[in-house]
Amino acid sequence: MRILPSFLSLALLLPIPVTPVVVAAAPAETHLPAFTEAYRETAVRMLATGCPYATWAAEGRHFLFFDPAGDGRTAEVFGDLNQASRIVVLVPGVASTLVDFDRGLGGVARRAPGVQGRTLYQQLSKRDTDVAVISWLGYDPPDGLGLAAATEGRARSGAAKLVAFVRDVLHQRPEASVTLVGHSYGSLVVGLAAPELPEVHDVIALGSPGMGVAHAADLGGAHVWSALAPHDWIRRLPQLRVLGLGLGRRPSSPGFGATALPTGGVDGHDYYLVEGSATLRAVTDIVLSGGPRHEVPTRVY
Repeated sequence: MRILPSFLSLALLLPIPVTPVVVAAAPAETHLPAFTEAYRETAVRMLATGCPYATWAAEGRHFLFFDPAGDGRTAEVFGDLNQASRIVVLVPGVASTLVDFDRGLGGVARRAPGVQGRTLYQQLSKRDTDVAVISWLGYDPPDGLGLAAATEGRARSGAAKLVAFVRDVLHQRPEASVTLVGHSYGSLVVGLAAPELPEVHDVIALGSPGMGVAHAADLGGAHVWSALAPHDWIRRLPQLRVLGLGLGRRPSSPGFGATALPTGGVDGHDYYLVEGSATLRAVTDIVLSGGPRHEVPTRVY
């Protein structure tokens, strides 16, 4: 975060003027520098870090932040964030790391946050160029399906970071609408963040094990949408919460209050944002027009 010197500190370094000087108030601080400046500064760090990150920067891709320490953190932007009136923030789930951000866990591209964000943006931009997608790996997801993945600890820390990030984006684009999309454990991060972000009107959970609440109404008033494919292994996880273990009720469960999304063409847990899936088309409709036009579901979970 850039810390700006106060006008008082500057005044101590300057001669006292003979006549009064009216100084404009300093602009409110934000964690993010201006988007274009952030792209430039992040590219410099990526080039200095070496491959593959230097290659990403050399290709002209846009990243708002970059930290290779530990499992790594970054956020890639697709589209013109300076002009977009609709912004999507995509939050990935368990085992997402900077190393796999572009190639996917196990080298499976459809699992990669960078690939998912690019695919969603390409689908959106076919119908409207006034949109941007951010693949946000700004937290430390659990490494696998162990104890950390069965608790909310990593998600709560991630939710606090996500709230700060979205507020920073909206500070620079106050007129833009923001849609949060969480995949797998990322939907828990989104669920815990949503009550603190009343500006967000649509929250989408894909293959969600739980969102940290019992009902959609507990997510701060946002419209909650949920997709859970028939062959998604998340269905085998128990819906419980005992002594801090478990993620509670899935948003796809009866009585939660989420609107069901179509899952045609979704063959498993990592296929929701694959080109050609009904879920990808429905997510596109929600971002652009507030609801799905394809295979409109007749039920609310």
